[in-house]
Amino acid sequence: MSITQLAEASCQPRKGAADALDDNTVSTYLADLPGWQKTADGKAIVKDFPFSDFHHTLGFINAVGFMANTQDHHPDLEAGYGHCRLLWSTHDVGGLSLNDFICAARVERLLAG
Repeated sequence: MSITQLAEASCQPRKGAADALDDNTVSTYLADLPGWQKTADGKAIVKDFPFSDFHHTLGFINAVGFMANTQDHHPDLEAGYGHCRLLWSTHDVGGLSLNDFICAARVERLLAG
């Protein structure tokens, strides 16, 4: 599934190990998502987004929050002056699911225009 296909997909309820992605699938999706990395424990993907000031950072956070609410899938985030770090994981599967990559692709689309 390409980044465009991911961004056009919608999150679905995911529960249990059957909905967790294997390492090969995770690596395939990460290859299409610029700058996203798997965390050291392999249970999340993360990216730090730079901005010119806090105003733009906050606008980004609000846009991500709106998108996350529409998908009913919410990231962990850390923000400061000029940056926001997003971390996606699916707690109900104990790691990564397709929902994490859908949301990461949707974030990339937000920034593309």
